[in-house]
Amino acid sequence: MTGTGIRLTAPAPGWAIDADVVVVGSGVAGLTAALRCTAAGLRTVVVTKARLDDGSTRWAQGGIAAALGEGDTPGQHLADTLVAGAGLCDEEAVRTLVTEGPAAVRRLIGTGAHFDTSATGELQLTREGGHHRRRIAHAGGDATGAEISRALVEAVRDAALRTVENALVLDLLTDEHGRTSGVTLHVMGEGQHDGVGAVRAPAVILATGGMGQVFSATTNPAVSTGDGVALALRAGAEVSDLEFVQFHPTVLFLGTGAEGQQPLVSEAVRGEGAHLVDADGVRFMLGQHELAELAPRDIVAKAITRRMHERGAEHMYLDARHFGAAMWETRFPTILAACRAHGIDPVTEPVPVAPAAHYASGGVRTDLRGRTTVPGLYACGEVACTGVHGANRLASNSLLEGLVFAERIAADIAANRPDAAAEASGPAALPAAPDATVPLPLIAPEARAGIQRIMSKGAGVLRSAASLSTAAAALETVYEQAQDRPQDDPGHGKAAVPGVESWETSNLLCVARVLVAAALEREETRGCHWREDRPERDDTDWARHLVISLTPDRRPVLRRTATAAFPPVDPGPVDPGPVDPGPASPAAASPAVSSPATPPPADAPREP
Repeated sequence: MTGTGIRLTAPAPGWAIDADVVVVGSGVAGLTAALRCTAAGLRTVVVTKARLDDGSTRWAQGGIAAALGEGDTPGQHLADTLVAGAGLCDEEAVRTLVTEGPAAVRRLIGTGAHFDTSATGELQLTREGGHHRRRIAHAGGDATGAEISRALVEAVRDAALRTVENALVLDLLTDEHGRTSGVTLHVMGEGQHDGVGAVRAPAVILATGGMGQVFSATTNPAVSTGDGVALALRAGAEVSDLEFVQFHPTVLFLGTGAEGQQPLVSEAVRGEGAHLVDADGVRFMLGQHELAELAPRDIVAKAITRRMHERGAEHMYLDARHFGAAMWETRFPTILAACRAHGIDPVTEPVPVAPAAHYASGGVRTDLRGRTTVPGLYACGEVACTGVHGANRLASNSLLEGLVFAERIAADIAANRPDAAAEASGPAALPAAPDATVPLPLIAPEARAGIQRIMSKGAGVLRSAASLSTAAAALETVYEQAQDRPQDDPGHGKAAVPGVESWETSNLLCVARVLVAAALEREETRGCHWREDRPERDDTDWARHLVISLTPDRRPVLRRTATAAFPPVDPGPVDPGPVDPGPASPAAASPAVSSPATPPPADAPREP
């Protein structure tokens, strides 16, 4: 895989840090990887866009899924995950997740995370959509992510791990052989470093989270602007299955026109017995699925949307008045506080809810060691596509995926330790952009809201060829207008200037164009991709993945795989089995990536 030659328009780095590994992101995936790499003796630097505890992890309410309860098994967890994934999960990846997951959760507990327990000290487990057993461990009732984030941040600080906060990653650095050599980044505000700089390292781990901000309404924090996927595409990496965006069924409805991050009403509320009802109090999920309100999220989101259309309503309701005040206050204190802050008391009234963008099941394509198609570049967490989630993520598998695959990445880097970055006797030499790179015309920050509205209207829960084509054309107009405004030609209007807002908006447009291209290409309904004009699942033609890359002229090119098997990333030997996370003797791993695999035969690439 060669790079595209595309990079964001940005000043040259004015400072540099040398390391063995740079981790971009500070959620469960990023901090777990960083702690494991540090324990293995690797000089590790964590770069994060805001503060260490400001990522998506701390917003996770429901919990972390693993076969920890009596009578539950990894096999049962695997079966539920495969059903939710609608025929596109990579079974080996899922087996890895559910088999290694319980021990990984116990190690997380050993790191200092405190989960809710019974009077006898056993983990309290709940159910969520798609799970046939209680296997969701939670903390603080509905503050699981916040507790996991607290424990990992505390461990990072105790380990005196080097961190660079308030830093937006810009682009991947590569050497003359196309191998990863670090990242460029921009630090916002005063501190030890300021402005554009670089972290030079032969291994880069992307753990940047999701891209929910590409839609008008989302559960994702403001930092989730698809930076990792956009960086990977510019670097020449492949992404997969980006059309599968999960819309959480029950997000607190704040009124027509509400934009940005919306409060989530956890699936665990339904797991404890809350009912979805319309304005007349009718439970419309009965008869829709054997699990009713606990059906997989795509089914619940579609049912809510259908009912809204049938009734001409803007939202449905979640009724949990039968819980009583005590249960709300002890089991769901965060949700209770959020509802009351918006003038709703779930103890005495149903909660208005509607679907909103929540989780990207697709992302940067990796193997079971987190390796991408760019040597030295790894990805884990929501930014990655490991094959675990298929066409629809099973509830609460995301935290577990970040945990398990972060450990695998750290073990792989330690076992195939790259040449250590040169010890600098003075300031590190500053990397220069290769002559072959082409600065990307930036998108003005004012275009951000328009991009989000285009995506919500044309590529939201309900999609069709018409809506997606309209969205693609509108996004293309935004893109072409940026091309027509070169920095040195004021006659075409004011060009966007380098800065955090224009970089974020450029990243959003990049992932939006790729997502819409994939959604338009997949002419079926599967998982969380719902095409009104193609309402049936088509296993004959579409039980396969879409793999996407960017051409040097910045156009997405799509390749359909020949089968439902997740395409290989590396031609090395078969994965040797469970990873030993211990830093003293990391498990043997397959050789480091030397060159990307030749993909299996597939339909000819097509450019939308």
